[in-house]
Amino acid sequence: MRQQIRDDASTSGGILVIDTETSEILIPLLKRDFRPRPLIPDQPKYLQRCTDDLYDWQSGERSAQKPFVLHDGPPYANGSLHIGHALNKILKDIICRVKVQDAGISLIANIAGQRIVYVPGWDCHGLPIEIKALERQRTKNGEDVNLDAVKVRSVARELAANAVEEQKKGFRQWGIMADWDRAWKTMDKSFEIKQLRIFQEMAKKGLVFRRYKPVYWSPSSKTALAEAELEYKDDHLSHAAYVAFPIMSLPERLQTKFGGLKNLHAIIWTTTPWTLPANRAIAVHDDLLYTIIKSRSNHYLVAENRLSHVETTCFPDQSTDVIVDSVLGSDLKGIQYHNLLRGKASVPQPVIHADFVSAESGSGLVHLAPGHGMDDYEVCTRLGIEAAAPVNDSGCFTDSAFPDDPSVLAGRSVLSDGGEEVLKILGDKVLAIYKYKHKYPYDWRTKLPTIVRATEQWFADVGTVKDGAQQSLGDVKFIPETGRSRLESFIRSRSEWCMSRQRAWGVPIPALYDENGIAVLTDESVAHIISTIEDRGIDAWWTDSLSEPAWVAAGLKGSYTRGKDTMDVWFDSGTSWTQTQGQADVYLEGSDQHRGWFQSSLLTYASASGHSHAPFKTLITHGFTLDQKGKKMSKSIGNVIAPSQIMDGSLLPAVKIKKKSSGPISQALGADALRLWAASCDYTRDVVVGEPVLKFNHTALLKYRMIIKMLLGSMHESARSVPLTKLDEIALYQLKAVMIEVKTAYDNYEFYKGVTAINKWINTDLSAFYLEAMKDRLYCGDGGGVLEDIFLGLMKMLAPITPNLVEEAWAHRPEWLATQQRENHPACRPFFDAPYRVSASDAEMESNIHFIRAVNTAVKLAQEEARAQKLVGSSLECSVILALTPEMYSVYEKLADELATMFVVSSVDASEISQESDTKWKFQANVAGDTFGVSKVWVVPAKDAKCPRCWRFVAPVDELCARCEEVVNVS
Repeated sequence: MRQQIRDDASTSGGILVIDTETSEILIPLLKRDFRPRPLIPDQPKYLQRCTDDLYDWQSGERSAQKPFVLHDGPPYANGSLHIGHALNKILKDIICRVKVQDAGISLIANIAGQRIVYVPGWDCHGLPIEIKALERQRTKNGEDVNLDAVKVRSVARELAANAVEEQKKGFRQWGIMADWDRAWKTMDKSFEIKQLRIFQEMAKKGLVFRRYKPVYWSPSSKTALAEAELEYKDDHLSHAAYVAFPIMSLPERLQTKFGGLKNLHAIIWTTTPWTLPANRAIAVHDDLLYTIIKSRSNHYLVAENRLSHVETTCFPDQSTDVIVDSVLGSDLKGIQYHNLLRGKASVPQPVIHADFVSAESGSGLVHLAPGHGMDDYEVCTRLGIEAAAPVNDSGCFTDSAFPDDPSVLAGRSVLSDGGEEVLKILGDKVLAIYKYKHKYPYDWRTKLPTIVRATEQWFADVGTVKDGAQQSLGDVKFIPETGRSRLESFIRSRSEWCMSRQRAWGVPIPALYDENGIAVLTDESVAHIISTIEDRGIDAWWTDSLSEPAWVAAGLKGSYTRGKDTMDVWFDSGTSWTQTQGQADVYLEGSDQHRGWFQSSLLTYASASGHSHAPFKTLITHGFTLDQKGKKMSKSIGNVIAPSQIMDGSLLPAVKIKKKSSGPISQALGADALRLWAASCDYTRDVVVGEPVLKFNHTALLKYRMIIKMLLGSMHESARSVPLTKLDEIALYQLKAVMIEVKTAYDNYEFYKGVTAINKWINTDLSAFYLEAMKDRLYCGDGGGVLEDIFLGLMKMLAPITPNLVEEAWAHRPEWLATQQRENHPACRPFFDAPYRVSASDAEMESNIHFIRAVNTAVKLAQEEARAQKLVGSSLECSVILALTPEMYSVYEKLADELATMFVVSSVDASEISQESDTKWKFQANVAGDTFGVSKVWVVPAKDAKCPRCWRFVAPVDELCARCEEVVNVS
């Protein structure tokens, strides 16, 4: 049989090894039907196979197995998808794909992977969608019309449904495999019924109550907010003030000491002067020392440690004298003072003790407005001091803010000029006013300031269940571990959860109210309401007349109306654990969800599930996405990057066209470009998105395709029967090592480490070493090697990261590798399901690789010197002479017959340079590494002539080398 190598001009292209007598194609090399860049029109069919088809296959094939459940933290059904969505959903998808392959790291294991259950969900209620619904009902002149709850709910439902479909389409384009047919929405009737039953269970346990108390209130949204719905702005600007309240009476124990003092005042400091009309007490601390100073004809009570600051701030141009010093705060209790803002309705108000008072700021005396402060409310309620909040839903003063002349304050916004007007009324009792920059809560939806305001709201008793909730976290794995203390701190700091919202678009709180406005919330009444919703639909809660008797349980007597408050959306999504069967294996969301969904899920689960464990076994958090300058992405700044821009390559510099006839080269690499970016990020911290990182990943993805193209075109079935060389064994050993490293990284959810390991292996071990050394054998030798092993290993490692690429490569596999069985697909097969074919020990392999790398590096250094002087072009023009230590020589002997192939030179000898003293040129380099002692490498001209077939310099002049002569001639 004679062989000939020639270019193939057929449509498939490539280089062929053919039998010249029969014209039979023996070894097709470098098939070009797998393109270096994907054809975008072909991508949907590959996407279908690696998403829906794969999910359905594993669901059916492994139906009897215990599932791995990744529970979806529902994205909000409002607006287009952004880069944060991509990071979140792709990380989840990678986890699922890893589990499909999962079989541990046993080299002989051949067990099937896990059955994964991933059912996507959407959070559909809430203010932003309702605001959009309201905007749709505005007339052209901006006035609101037909703002009834029924219309709002109808439009909001339509908006949410459209957003869900749009987002679902985007998720699927990213290669997210999931049970899309069972995707749930918080506005689904079945979800709402389950949510109401969780509420019922909590109410039955006495964990739900209604109370008039201060809550975070958003004037811009006109609703109460929970802590999780706040954003804190560090540079909020307020007008702080020092105000003197006139003291009206002293307890007997102080009358002798203070009785002779005229015009005695208590100085307080506030950053919210608008709360002064609601002042009902002043707090001191029992253990602090206080003093009385005189300025002109007035006397002032202030903490001793704050005296210097108060004198500087309040009396900068006046002299002051200390009249009474070192009075314990405990002796001041019982003092009564006058709040001028209450006018004729004013009654004596007390000075009391509060633990939170300190001498770190202000005057050491704290103004208490129990209607506008959580701490104020707690300390005042214990003493029977009632809360007042003369502020309406829009954040404006009511008539009761200044009863003597309601028109002065009524209607003024407390967040704009209301506070200034209050200070004007107080006149000379205001000792100082100045601008104060501080941290302040904002509505996370409208990005506008909130206030604290007492209203009638529904609350969940978190304090009763939080200890158990925290204990359940003991068995949870946190990634990163810092998430544990963060979540625990949020749980620990909560005692109550404001659950009610004053909105129409949501799940109603199932409460009835009697003729006196007293709420009814019994197990029987809630059960009846849930049953009625099942029969009539949830919208009937709003469409029925207020007194419709169908909603009233049989045991209730009298007339009742339905409440219109809806549940906090965090309660909606927080009860989504009802969508899973048992404890979820993984929750994964952004780090902001420690105070959001993670917390609400844990608290509702601890309250109503009856289980002592958490709803999740592993809790993973990722950071925020930033631009390449480290700034948070914002539409207003203009630094937002859309996922589609990464997929279509539009963010990358244009590719230069070399041929005039060629059209522009598309930079689009599709979903895999987006996925590789997400996988390569250390998501445990904030993630940077910009041209440098995208360009790096773009280059890596093109390298994957180039390597795959070469593997597809070079591997053939006959290689399976060809004996392994030492080079093959090294390649297999390196393949095993990188697969173990990648699998370990994947199992630890450190995908970026897996990507780094793949890239390093491709660049160092595969591309620059094995494939380079294999070219001669593929083109001119027996065509053997372990390319099939490498192809399958690479496919398995890339399958969770770039599934579309793997599917495309698998579709282009040679016919002899093709099979109709899905379980043979790399995405379905365990990482290690084939025997390890290396006979040498790991220690011996490491020694061999260490030797080869060290010597090869020295050879390349010497060759570069020869190239710099234009003495050599191809590395095959060189021979290598080694001067080795005894330790190195023992390794050399084992590898000697393949070193020329490994170094891609014509020959390698271990002898003294003196034997080559007549060479035309020589270049020397030292072998680095203390392990080998001092060893030298010389690169010299090749000894023989160039073989016209294989191009090695090992042949007589104008003749084939011995190997090629044997191959070409009839065997």
